[in-house]
Amino acid sequence: MDEFNLHMTGDIHAITAANNLLAAAIDTRIFHESTQSDKALFNRLCPADKEGKRVFAPVMIKRLKKLGIEKTNPGDLTPDEIKAFARLDIDPAQITWKRVMDINDRFLRKITVGQGPEEKGMVRETGFDISVASEIMAVLALTTSLADMRERLGKMVIGTSRGGEPVSADDLGVGGALTVLMKDGINPTLMQTLEGTPVLVHAGPFANIAHGNSSIVADQIALKLVGENGFVVTEAGFGADIGTEKFMNIKCRYSGLTPQCAVIVATVRALKMHGGGPEVVAGRPLDHAYKTEQVDLVKAGCCNLVRHIQNTKSYGVNVVVAINAFSTDTEAEFNVIKEAAFAAGAFDAVVCTHHAHGGAGAVDLGLAVQKACEQHQSSLKFLYPLDISIKEKIEMIVKSYGADGVEFSEEAEKQIETYTRQGFSGLPICMAKTQYSFSHNASLKGAPTGFIIPIRAVRASIGAGFIYPLVGTMSTMPGLPTRPCFYDIDLDLETGRVLGLS
Repeated sequence: MDEFNLHMTGDIHAITAANNLLAAAIDTRIFHESTQSDKALFNRLCPADKEGKRVFAPVMIKRLKKLGIEKTNPGDLTPDEIKAFARLDIDPAQITWKRVMDINDRFLRKITVGQGPEEKGMVRETGFDISVASEIMAVLALTTSLADMRERLGKMVIGTSRGGEPVSADDLGVGGALTVLMKDGINPTLMQTLEGTPVLVHAGPFANIAHGNSSIVADQIALKLVGENGFVVTEAGFGADIGTEKFMNIKCRYSGLTPQCAVIVATVRALKMHGGGPEVVAGRPLDHAYKTEQVDLVKAGCCNLVRHIQNTKSYGVNVVVAINAFSTDTEAEFNVIKEAAFAAGAFDAVVCTHHAHGGAGAVDLGLAVQKACEQHQSSLKFLYPLDISIKEKIEMIVKSYGADGVEFSEEAEKQIETYTRQGFSGLPICMAKTQYSFSHNASLKGAPTGFIIPIRAVRASIGAGFIYPLVGTMSTMPGLPTRPCFYDIDLDLETGRVLGLS
């Protein structure tokens, strides 16, 4: 568990290093452009060798082609071409790339950089995100090969020039170096369950911010290993709103893979909460209502499960509901869930006891999934086409939540206009919102309707391949609670065993 929780193949360490290398390259480039003439800048970017000969680095050819310059000899460039090539002219006010770290540190959400005397007053406000919210993590999860990863890393847009043009990692010349840092991270880790079932663990895109799905590469390897008649179970993050929706409309678009069955996990306790049960607060004892038979509460909460089933079925897959059983649940409560699931169009609904009994407790679920896959006939149906506007896509997604519409902030309006003008409107949408409700408000349980989704900002992950609107107050850097889990973590100095991780 310590390796699983802390390090694995070093994916997050590599992502953090690569992300922050790019951040350093941005500020460094702005600094050097502000202190040097066009000629001096060009001479340092393309230094002459001992024989006085200059050559472009391979990554520089990408920028030349982007500028429409076909020349490959630095000496052939005109003064205007030298200026266009050497000056990215990044607008500090429009930099979207932040530094990251894999620690929940709320005091890094907003910081000021460049305060040292040697930075010559080049101060700007920026901030940190959590490492799993880095676009590089999303790139890792959506890449299909090493070559594809190199292409995606180079295409990542870090901001806009003063002339309104997008500036990419390859414009900064750092795409190849990022790939080197990530070259081992592309390899999934092979583990096994306690019963010996092989498991590929790979990537962890922040499910609230990014798409939250397991990697395409891991799926490709798993499908190859299980063979034609085998089964691959892959994770789709949260529920039908920011789990299934992103899996189908983003991941499946890039992987070209089509799922046959979706398993929706439900519990009696969760449905009681969605039915109006007492508030559940982490760290506090559960209310008596969650540990005694409350059929009416479960029935009232099934509206939430119904919407998840209906939304998932709309993609053309069979839906199996896995009811995770607790010792305090009753048969009457299970029956209410089954009735609601079948009425909503679920292929099957199965009570599971694998937490108590291991694999033996999920045999019926496995058989139901096998049958659902074998009887799958529909083709994959996306929620929206890519050739409509960014706003139209967002509106179609929020309608599936039960919302009446969208309210865009002034900042979001400007960002959508910028991304559209820059040619990015054809990308899929990745909604950044709470997982606790279909709405933007975590306290709105069940299957709410009639609400308006507020979009406060819109960001673009061009390398990963999606636009992500920030809904409400969703934060990209979590904070620590009053009692963090580090109180319980220590090392047994005699055995070297890690304590407190489970």
